[in-house]
Amino acid sequence: MVVSGQSGGALLVCGTASDAGKSLVTAGICRSLARRGVGVAPFKAQNMANNSAVTASGAEIGRAQAMQAAACGIEPEAAMNPVLIKPAGETSSQVLLMGKPFADATARSYQDLKARLQAPVLDALATLRARFDAVICEGAGSPAEINLRERDLANLGLARAANLPVLLVGDIDRGGVFAALVGTLAVLDADDQRHVAAFLINKFRGDAGVLAPGLEQLYALTGRRAIGVLPWREGLWLDAEDSLALEAPALAPAPAVGRDTLDVAVLRLRWMSNFTDVDALAAEPGVGVRFTRSPVDLERADLVVIPGTKATVADLERLRRDGLDDALGRRAAAGGPILGLCGGYQLLGERIEDDVESRAGVVDGLGLLPVATVFAAEKLLRRQTGTATWLGGAPATGYEIRHGDPQPTGRMTADPLLTAADGTPEGCVSGAVLGTSWHGLLEGDAVRRALLDWVATQRGRDWRPGDVPFADVRERRLDVLGDLVDEHVDRDALDALLAGGVPEGLPTLDLRRTACSAS
Repeated sequence: MVVSGQSGGALLVCGTASDAGKSLVTAGICRSLARRGVGVAPFKAQNMANNSAVTASGAEIGRAQAMQAAACGIEPEAAMNPVLIKPAGETSSQVLLMGKPFADATARSYQDLKARLQAPVLDALATLRARFDAVICEGAGSPAEINLRERDLANLGLARAANLPVLLVGDIDRGGVFAALVGTLAVLDADDQRHVAAFLINKFRGDAGVLAPGLEQLYALTGRRAIGVLPWREGLWLDAEDSLALEAPALAPAPAVGRDTLDVAVLRLRWMSNFTDVDALAAEPGVGVRFTRSPVDLERADLVVIPGTKATVADLERLRRDGLDDALGRRAAAGGPILGLCGGYQLLGERIEDDVESRAGVVDGLGLLPVATVFAAEKLLRRQTGTATWLGGAPATGYEIRHGDPQPTGRMTADPLLTAADGTPEGCVSGAVLGTSWHGLLEGDAVRRALLDWVATQRGRDWRPGDVPFADVRERRLDVLGDLVDEHVDRDALDALLAGGVPEGLPTLDLRRTACSAS
């Protein structure tokens, strides 16, 4: 068991590749420790994701760290994700430091920023370690990106600076897991390898007896044990951080309560953000959710959701290029329900004035809602409460992450979708097209079910909502992650890493090669 003190134990969870399972393994360890009474917090030094959340203090952090904080039973805070990189185009990103915009950068210029970011990153980790018994850190991408190692903030650079043991996670479902684990270790220099203390196999399907010889050979090759083999589990997509997670087949919806089901098509934008806004829809019985760019899907679905985007104008141009603007226009003309969230709301409007994000100036929107969006230099970050006045007064909560400010133009009949607690109208409804700037709105049980009831009525479906609160669904899934760790990870070995730090005497793999000459 971890012993509390001035500086709590810490462990870094790295992965052999993106979507190897770092985020969920980190959350599972957090949940397991929290259920044992350990004061635990998550940490990710540097996160590249457009899926984000807003803390109570108005800081923006990665959505995965907010989920991991929930696994710990604590409120998320900026220190849990001090550096957040939000891609805004093919070559540029917005960099946030401690939850606030810090700089715009390219892949190359960001490398020069890292020297200024290291001290705040280490300070953030130190503040968490001073307040918690344990801090479970998550790496970024793969630690074997040797071209990025020199100024690394999130993987072995962090491990060496903070003297952290590393648990390396490999995804066996994709194949080649032993090569990935051994190869990742081998390309690291000797001082980095010293921190890689143990392995964990993720997403295993099959007979454990068949796997066992491989684990023994892995130990013989590296001198490091696999302290756990996590089995494959469906339904662990909640609060997914990486868009690679969307490549997995959609889950079948829970059995419908009424005679009919509802089909929700989420428009897959290139720079899509906060796609987890639709998780709560998928948790309702009889509701199928899928991401698509098919015009046919957009016209046939019961509800189309246009999610947020970090590049509103760029995604609008791609919609037009692919003919999806016409599909949305035909759907709106036919009375098919459409819901735009944040950036999706903005592109549904009449025009966008953007001298901040794309610097494109005035751009025509899709013209399906009577709003015009003006981008401000300062990003708005805040949580919100209010009522869904258009949906029968259901209580509503959400959070805002935006530069764009949609305002009504008055050119067609429209109603506000929501009313904020201070009485300010929010969002817009015109015909069957709805829009709002609030992320997280659909997590509210009453407003989500009122929306789906309206969709069912519009589409002539005999659909009825479930009765399980979404908060309970999230808690159950977090408990599943904790159960996986409790049942399939050597908890004594895990506790030893947290209490004892980097083990002594681990062997080093040597990749030195003899030069070959052509004969």
